[in-house]
Amino acid sequence: MTVLVIAAHPDDEVLGCGGTIARLAQEGQEIYIAILGEGITSRYSHREQADQEMVETLHRRSRQVASLLGAEELFMYNLPDNRFDTVPLLDVVKIIEALLEKFKPDTVYTQHGGDLNIDHNIVYRATLTATRPTAGQSVKTLYAYEVASSTEWAFQKFSPVFQPNVFVDIKSTLETKLEAMELYESEARSFPHPRSPEALRAIAQRWGSVAGLMAAEAFELIRVVHK
Repeated sequence: MTVLVIAAHPDDEVLGCGGTIARLAQEGQEIYIAILGEGITSRYSHREQADQEMVETLHRRSRQVASLLGAEELFMYNLPDNRFDTVPLLDVVKIIEALLEKFKPDTVYTQHGGDLNIDHNIVYRATLTATRPTAGQSVKTLYAYEVASSTEWAFQKFSPVFQPNVFVDIKSTLETKLEAMELYESEARSFPHPRSPEALRAIAQRWGSVAGLMAAEAFELIRVVHK
């Protein structure tokens, strides 16, 4: 099986499905990760004011994370952080379509469309557009993942509301997920922030308890096609 994980920002791939990526890689699946935004620059009033050394460090961390999780390859793009709404949606769709054409993935994991973060919403919509079930579409299964500090902080006020119905056992890869998040030093936070290691462990245990597992990641199944 070939899997494509699509993320708006460096760390979304870990927060949303880091344990699942590591598990699938251990099982011999081919995992490719695409991070569409450059990250960090929204912390400045103007994008050009951003510390380029900090951006480069973040991207280097992303490559280390992909290697740790067992991904075959990481693709990084340069869409403006938290400003995806300034980019034509078609441009985002084209990035994803090119990846689909290159790797022909069976399964895609993408951002959830009701998140607080605008970039997540745009990636969600672009992914649904790029993976529309036309003749010859390789993608048969499409999932949306949550991102701590964005999905829950929308407080279910944005549509669609995250309604997980697929749970992946990550008992054996939870520590790898937490180690990967530690590599993102600029994105990690101290407890009680949702991106703290304590909170991430609690989230995994919470979803695990929902599914009768010790630790789990939760996904919303958007579409599955059986042939």
